[in-house]
Amino acid sequence: MKRERFWERYPLAELNADEWEAVCDGCGRCCLHKLEYEDTSELDFTRIACKLLDLSTAQCGDYAGRRKHVPDCVQLTPQNINEIDWLPGTCAYRRLNEGRGLPRWHPLLTGKADSVIKANISVIGRVLPETAVDEEDYQEHVIRWIRRS
Repeated sequence: MKRERFWERYPLAELNADEWEAVCDGCGRCCLHKLEYEDTSELDFTRIACKLLDLSTAQCGDYAGRRKHVPDCVQLTPQNINEIDWLPGTCAYRRLNEGRGLPRWHPLLTGKADSVIKANISVIGRVLPETAVDEEDYQEHVIRWIRRS
């Protein structure tokens, strides 16, 4: 059960499971492969999607069992959110954790699940499946339309 305007009234650590999941806008950006450069620790997003990401919906194809198929899939929690520094600047979890509030296009504010698509935040139509690209070619698919700030 979700409490009224819970995202404004409670810190992330006090959200129930339904509220926690509702914070996700469903953009799919966190499901893109990232490249981290050992010499600089810099990180780039690629347009290569996790094998479980449904490219037509930007939703995980096996959310409950994702860690069985993708062992390094990060499960975001209130306990680890401060340690995960690669979340996009548009990420609602990151924004709330930083005290910035939800962006105006967020489905919790608009009441419409497709508002993330209309705001051009979703990865739908912008990414490739990981099965289509050899891992050694990921560098050729670095994107700049996702920012960490």
